[in-house]
Amino acid sequence: MSLTLADARLVTPAGVHEGWLTIEDGRITHVGHGSAPGPGLSLGGRHVVPGFVDIHNHGGAGGSFPTGDLGKARDAVELHRRHGTTTMVASLVTDSIDGLRSAASSLAELCEEGLLAGIHFEGPYIAKARCGAHDPTLLREPTPGELAELLEAGRGHVRMVTIAAELPGALDTIRAAVAEGVIAAIGHSDADYDQTIAGIEAGASVATHLYNAMPPLGHRAPGPIAALLDDERVTIELINDGVHVHPAMLRLAYEVTGPGRTALITDAMSATGLGDGDYVLGPMRVRVEGGVARLVEGGSIAGSTLTMDVAFRRSVREVGMSLADAVQVASLTPARVLGLADRIGSIAAGKAADLVVLSDSLEVDGVMKGGDWITEPR
Repeated sequence: MSLTLADARLVTPAGVHEGWLTIEDGRITHVGHGSAPGPGLSLGGRHVVPGFVDIHNHGGAGGSFPTGDLGKARDAVELHRRHGTTTMVASLVTDSIDGLRSAASSLAELCEEGLLAGIHFEGPYIAKARCGAHDPTLLREPTPGELAELLEAGRGHVRMVTIAAELPGALDTIRAAVAEGVIAAIGHSDADYDQTIAGIEAGASVATHLYNAMPPLGHRAPGPIAALLDDERVTIELINDGVHVHPAMLRLAYEVTGPGRTALITDAMSATGLGDGDYVLGPMRVRVEGGVARLVEGGSIAGSTLTMDVAFRRSVREVGMSLADAVQVASLTPARVLGLADRIGSIAAGKAADLVVLSDSLEVDGVMKGGDWITEPR
């Protein structure tokens, strides 16, 4: 079967142009400018962007990835797909080692089904002083041997682990992760500038939700933020929900790193897509009020209720990104982080037909995954 999407405004890394594309067997086969050479589905001038790629997501629609409940996890994937996220990594939070192994083993099944692009351990190797919504009683010092146990439970599907660079054993564990093809991220860290640089030199290449759960910038003690922003080897995650980071600080980070080193994430938790109320994030109780998730005990921000389409719109409207740059930080750059940029992340012949149709106001009008409509354009 062949499908042509015509009368579209295609958003590519090179910019926006009026054109068309053809899909066969789940892949884009042709991309053209102007009018389509034959009949096709007219999109009436709406934007078409590549499917969003979320490398840090804890759940949604009542499902929480840390529980390992596969039915609820499928609900979460479905919710985020309807909001344009066609590729997603499931993030776990600090738990007992047995609990983490169990959740990873369970979620590996969804990776094998193609519903998830991998698993992310956001804990337990993080700093007590910066643990945020993680249970401080379950934090541990990292060791390569224990990490190997977690990777084994994930059956080859663990894609990222967050480590506080200043912890004893952190540098050796970062090196061990990278040697196994796992992305090492620095986050939930109380490291100073030099300790962060040491983590990067050991192989860390991602900043877990920059600004959040780390010391603030200081002109005499620059801390991890300056180190992570300044190093060309590091891609920074940003949560653009209007709660986690002020738009001015988002602009500051983006102006330093540019679209090639910035990845939008949701950090979404189980309340995403639902209303206010009481939820859980791993073993921690969370209350959502006004769409903002905080721990019941202590009040720390506990993930978000964000979806990637909202983060995308905010990046254009609040941060001032061009559409092409917003597409890069929501799709292509996170795809590169995962090593999947040859298959997803941009509109190009040969890549998967993972696409999002957007209205003039950048609302989602349709979502396609592998050439099949999840929601058809209205």
